[in-house]
Amino acid sequence: MNKIWVLNGPNINFLGIRETGVYGNENYEELKAKIQEKAKEIGLDIEIFQSNSEGEIIDTIQQAYMDKVNGIIINPGAYTHYSYAIRDAIASVNIPTLEVHISNIHKREDFRHKSVTAPVCVGQICGFGNNGYLMALDAITNLI
Repeated sequence: MNKIWVLNGPNINFLGIRETGVYGNENYEELKAKIQEKAKEIGLDIEIFQSNSEGEIIDTIQQAYMDKVNGIIINPGAYTHYSYAIRDAIASVNIPTLEVHISNIHKREDFRHKSVTAPVCVGQICGFGNNGYLMALDAITNLI
């Protein structure tokens, strides 16, 4: 069974509270349940992690290497736009990684248009709301 980790960065735990016009009304627990249900349907061993701390995200990416994880789905949150440390962690583990964003970052503020993490990922899904995570599960399964 393929082992996939879903990593979420800052403020994702505030789904349903934070900017509902952008991120929707579904809360983080509901999102996790949808991800777990989809993973079960397609036969994935799934772990879901969220942190507001850059260092914890990096530690988790490195642990994925140690645990021989087959694929990573990551929503780095705001770290997308400036965390070269997360970018380097993704590059160093050589695990197929797919970047996900709930909103379409290319239709938002200018600073959100640039992702420093996307170039070391196999692809990016954005703008499909929380369903982007479900799309990512299918995509990462096809890649590994």
